[in-house]
Amino acid sequence: MVELFVFETTKLLEQLEQLILSTEKYSCFSPTAVNDIFRIMHTVKGSASMMFYENISLIAHSMEDLFFFIRENNPQNIDCSSLYDLIFEGADFIKLEIQKIKNNDSPDGDPTTILSGIKELLGDLKGQNDAENFYAQKSNEDRQNDIAQSKEIDAKKNNHYQAVIFFEKGCEMEHMRAYAVIHSLNDIAQEMCYTPEDTDSDSSAEIIGRDGFKILFKTELSHEDIYDFLMQTPFLKSLELAALDQVEEISHPKILQNPAPVVTHQQSIISVQVDKLDKLMDLVGELVISEAMVTQHPELKNIRLHHFQKAARQLGKITSEIQDMVMSIRMVPIAATFHKMHRILRDMCKKLDKEVELKIIGQETEVDKNIIEHISDPLIHLVRNAIDHGIETPAERQAKGKPPKATVTLEAKNAGSDVVITVKDDGKGLNKEKILQRALANGLVNKSLNEMSDQEIYHLIFRPGFSTKENVTEFSGRGVGMDVVIKNIESVGGSVAIASKNEQGSTITLKLPLTLAIIEGINIKVANSRFTIPTTSIKESFRPTENDLLQDPDGNEMIMVRGQCYPILRLHQLYKIKTEATNITEGIMIMVENDSHGCCIFADELLGEQQVVVKALPAYIKRIKKIKGLAGCTLLGDGSVSLILDIGGLVKTNQLMVGGKSV
Repeated sequence: MVELFVFETTKLLEQLEQLILSTEKYSCFSPTAVNDIFRIMHTVKGSASMMFYENISLIAHSMEDLFFFIRENNPQNIDCSSLYDLIFEGADFIKLEIQKIKNNDSPDGDPTTILSGIKELLGDLKGQNDAENFYAQKSNEDRQNDIAQSKEIDAKKNNHYQAVIFFEKGCEMEHMRAYAVIHSLNDIAQEMCYTPEDTDSDSSAEIIGRDGFKILFKTELSHEDIYDFLMQTPFLKSLELAALDQVEEISHPKILQNPAPVVTHQQSIISVQVDKLDKLMDLVGELVISEAMVTQHPELKNIRLHHFQKAARQLGKITSEIQDMVMSIRMVPIAATFHKMHRILRDMCKKLDKEVELKIIGQETEVDKNIIEHISDPLIHLVRNAIDHGIETPAERQAKGKPPKATVTLEAKNAGSDVVITVKDDGKGLNKEKILQRALANGLVNKSLNEMSDQEIYHLIFRPGFSTKENVTEFSGRGVGMDVVIKNIESVGGSVAIASKNEQGSTITLKLPLTLAIIEGINIKVANSRFTIPTTSIKESFRPTENDLLQDPDGNEMIMVRGQCYPILRLHQLYKIKTEATNITEGIMIMVENDSHGCCIFADELLGEQQVVVKALPAYIKRIKKIKGLAGCTLLGDGSVSLILDIGGLVKTNQLMVGGKSV
């Protein structure tokens, strides 16, 4: 029940926030928006009350009363700015309480200040000093009369109804959802009976899932109002609602009949727990490995098996289709993550007196849910950094000949097996001299401006403790935030690139894999050890010659490729593997790149390309020793284990080895 409450309340708060942000662009709330907010708060209040989360229920109840008054009286003297701020404060309070519940803590926040603000605003709207009289005098019966008077009552005065509710298949806990419906109806209905009667029993869930939840009740509301009310039920699949002409006594479920129903649109979407999808993904991964172990079995080598090969190709085709389908099930649009930035932008603009428009492109782009969870925080930091550091005030922009309102653009698009996300602003751009000066002062770099590329200078802003702000503010100056970006992105095998032009703005590009579960990789061999390199990190492979080799002043091995020098990383030296292929001309070079930095990995030979299932390194190995440059492991078709290389980590490690210290 707690998990269900957290999920549904979080979704309702997201709807509320987007609703407020969309209406804030206009003068104030439309009648439709007022009604929608009233319904959201009514649902949150009922759910929180049922779960005995009194603080959440109090806030939701107060906001519901506020919008009930606005809906019924349509006051003309609303201070919309204060109303927006008050709603956001209430929503933030509920979100904080929800987070406590998720962390298994007690939701013990103090809502007094927000409740006082709501009462004061309501009192102003009513032309009073406070709203105490409204809360004290407005009994539940009065509220029902208000609703009944504001709506058209059926001409026949037919106020006995039978409802049959069917929940979506797979939503789970149908008996508790039925209890929530009864709890909500208590506010507007009398003389109620229902079947199954025991909504506390798990056995009732099966009955409700099969036959529906049947309710008979009396109310003063019209058929239309009751229908609209019940249609707000979460995970509703269909609703059958009929008015009863004659009822002798509403006291026993036996009077439930089968009148002509009003059936809603049949939904074809179900909700599935993420851990079930994770388990399914793991099983598909095992299937991919098993298929490779069968079709690539060493005993089949050099044996002509025509029918077996035909069956194996068919098996591979089906396995690939299953894998693609499971991957697509896990994919979710990035829209929800992008739209969260509207709130960040709105709050910062108010506090910094800046005017910024958020432009969103490609919000329908889909990414694996696990990837989505890793990019939310980086995007927040990038948007905040753009507004705080990059965007000028309206006066400064006009003095430069720019429009007073700046633009921050969020764009997502697919690029092969990757998704590319860009955060672009039209502000003043990055100041290379100032960045390098601050980095030198903090001991983060030991090179001059002429010795570093633009990318190297720009990437200094991602170093822990780096900040160009002179004063610490609510949004920046502490040297934390941008390092979170690089850490989160690299943790999922992604990369970050920066481009900037003076007085024209900056663009930060995030390149991320579509999924973490299965990747395309090139398998390589070092003695008896196997390694896998993600295909997206490889630029080329080649056999080196002695003439291509050289050494830097510190004696480090380098190789010249088309006029450019790259450091050499010998895997057998890094991981202390004994191999006979130590001469540079006896092995193979694989040029890899990460964040515009590259190196050449030296191995014995290439084994070929293969889709591999990424598995985390066992916990006991991590506890014994922290091994650099490994992203996980996988099982190959011949049953051997291959270690998946973390190219970002290897490139950084090699920079330290070559340069003596990090640049």
